[in-house]
Parts: sequence; structure tokens; C-alpha cells
Amino acid sequence: MRMMRIGIVLLACWLAVAGGMGRPAGAADLAGPPPYTGDVLSRTTLTGDWGGARDTWAKKGVTFDASVTQITQGVVDGGKDSHWEYGGRGDLTVNLDSQKLGLWPGGFLNVELEGNWSDSVNNKTGGLNPANTSQLFPLVGGNNVALPSLTAMQFVSHYAGAVVGKLQTLSNSDMNEFAHGKGDAQFCNIAFNINPATLIVPYSTLAAGAVILPTADPNQAVITAMVLSATGKASTDGFDKLHGAIFAGEGRVRTNFFDRTGHQVLGALYSNKVYTSIDQRIAFEPLQERLGLAGPQTLEKKSGSWAMYYNFDQFLYETDKKAGNGVGVFGRFGASAGNPNPTQYFFSIGFGGKGMIPGRSFDRFGIGYYYDRVANPTLSTKRFGTAEFLRSEWGFEAFYNIALTQWLLLTPDVQVIGPAQKREITGSVAGPRSALGSSIGMATVLGVRLQVVL
Repeated sequence: MRMMRIGIVLLACWLAVAGGMGRPAGAADLAGPPPYTGDVLSRTTLTGDWGGARDTWAKKGVTFDASVTQITQGVVDGGKDSHWEYGGRGDLTVNLDSQKLGLWPGGFLNVELEGNWSDSVNNKTGGLNPANTSQLFPLVGGNNVALPSLTAMQFVSHYAGAVVGKLQTLSNSDMNEFAHGKGDAQFCNIAFNINPATLIVPYSTLAAGAVILPTADPNQAVITAMVLSATGKASTDGFDKLHGAIFAGEGRVRTNFFDRTGHQVLGALYSNKVYTSIDQRIAFEPLQERLGLAGPQTLEKKSGSWAMYYNFDQFLYETDKKAGNGVGVFGRFGASAGNPNPTQYFFSIGFGGKGMIPGRSFDRFGIGYYYDRVANPTLSTKRFGTAEFLRSEWGFEAFYNIALTQWLLLTPDVQVIGPAQKREITGSVAGPRSALGSSIGMATVLGVRLQVVL
């Protein structure tokens, strides 16, 4: 029955779910549409060119790209819970190029529909950084369908344009050749897909800004300056709750050190939103609470926040520059205010590659380590004093993405996590020491991911 339910959900989501942009709306179209033709073993997608219609529409500036990603993972040692979990996510992305449609030049539209189902091990490792990035979107918890992106971009010259709409932020910032995305093609852990110091930015939110191409080539350099709503969600239009704004800027430039491809990214953001502080002080006593004598508690607030981040990727050896084949290194560094985002400092480092085995041009692999310096949140009461619930976290991940075909990708994955959560929390928050259960130790997570590009 479980497999039958999985099959039904897969079939329902097959046509109704969405894949990330990977760069600002329309930029993928500037490089030309992907080829859909070929036999079932050689083409890039399972469903091919739809009798020629897909290629015809792509030449006219309309592309349809979809994928379904399924992941099963289990905490095989340590952590909070050793159960295995299964979950999946599907994506459907539509891009339109106004000039190719015979309308006006420089206009691009991006629409993304996304859904997920079932569950993940994210709440079982004790880690602050989820081990399964894919299952976080469009909303945490599974069994969700939402529209995270509806974005329009208009270039006024070869060098500058404007973007406005509901922006899916994860795929459009902090990009890295070896460590980026929604956990469907490279690393599974979110610590390797985006800088955790920036996670005060909503995944999907209203935004407006400018895009500058200093060399008129988006592959060489891109500068963005954005204003985003601090309260957006993938499941809402974003106009109902406009409480605070985030001001963000980022620059990405391609390098050619030692005649090999690389990239450097530098960005910063500031939010003026009033957040709930991660440090709280409870004034009443447990007895007062049980007797109903305690009045309502006002949670302490934190006004504003900031973050800055940097990442790089650098090929050390390249076999095919056009296809992106070779092996290289990557790294990230980030810093934030430490409240409300508990990540105060962060770094990751590792290496990855593609097509390094003869005859396996589309295989990918990655190995990485991260360290997350946590500004430990505290809970204080008069009777029980102050308790800390988090510590700094570290993690290791290795994956190998086996391209059975270009559209069918099987990925074994292993993670070892020194989790941020110190102990399991049970009971009343009014008595933090008595509410602390058993200690949470290092977690080993094994998993397998299967992605079908439709």
C-alpha cells in the first residue's frame, strides 16, 4: 500500500511540479535552449521533444523544463532518531523570451511551480542545517504545492536591466559551480548549497531590483541590487504581510587563474524587520503557570539583522570547458548578526568534479566539510537559571551522481554531522533544565537520491 501511495503521488506530481532557474529570469535563454531531440538513451530529457513541439517552442523563446527528485535517507548511527524516511519534490519551470516570440527585445518571464510529498530526516539528525535540502521546498513538511517564482525581467541595454515579481531566491544568489542548488543534483545538505548566514532571506518573496552586466555577457560578470520583502512565502502572493524589507547586493565574476575557469562571489544584505529574538527570558515560575496565575508573556524582540558572504569555485583540471567537465575546489565564508539567525560565522570547503571517468561524461561527485559557529540561544527563568540549547555544528558529506542517462541520475550519499542541538527538549519551557532529555551525539546519515529530468 505504501508503494501504491508513492506511485499515485508521483503520477499526480509528474506534470504539476517545478525546476529551479539557476540564474536570474531569462539569463538561461540568453545561452540558448537545451536540446531535446535524440533517442531515449542519448537525449537530455525523458519525454524528449514532444513530436517536435518542444524544440519548436524553444526556438520561439518558450521553454518547459521539469524534474522529479526522490530521496530516501536514514540516520544509521547517533542523532535523534534512526528511522529511514522517503520524500520527493517535483518542479516545472517555464521561461519566455519576448524577442524570440516576435514581441519586444530584452524581455524575459519566469514561472515556477513546485510541490513536495512525504517526509525527510531533517528533524532526526539534531543538526541545525537540514541534511535533505530538496524536501524544504516549496514549504517545510511535505505534501505542498506552491508557486515560488513569477518574475519578469526587462533589459534596457546590453548592460542593464530591471527585475520585479515574486522571486525564488535560492537559485538566484550565492551560485557555485560545485556546491549549489536545491539538493537535487549536487550536495544534499543545505550547508553546501547556500550560505546559512543568509537564511533570514525568505525562499520565495516579493522583490524588485537591478541587474548589471559590466561586459554585456552574463557568463563573465553579474551585479545585482535588490529590495525584498522580509516576510514572503511560496504559498502566498506576499502582499498580505509586508513587515520589513531586506536590502541585498551581490557581485559574481568569472576568473581565469592558471588558464582555468573559476568564479568569485561577494554579497551582503541588511534587514530592517523586527524579529523574535532567539534569546528569551521567562519571568513566571512553573508553579504560577500550573495554577493559572501567570500572565501573558511578551516575547523579546530583535530589531534588524545583517549578513555578508563570499564564495569561490576554481577548476584545477579541465577536460572540456564548454561542458564544464573537470575537477576543482570550492569554498564559502559567511557572517551574520547571530540573532535571529543563530549562524554567527560559517565556512565550508571541498572539491568536486564532473566527467572525470572515461565514458562517464555526465557523472558528478563532491566531497565537502562545513563548520557553523552558532551564537548559542538561551532561555532564562528565575527558578532554573539560564539554559543553552545549541552548540556549534560541523558536517561532512560525499556524493557520487551516476548519470544512468542524461535524464536519469542516481546518487548515493553519505553525511556525518556533529549536530548543533545539545539535547532533546521535552516538557515545559518554564523549566529548561528539567526539560532537557538525553544527549544528542554525532549522526551518520546514509541516503540515495533518484532524479528524473522530464
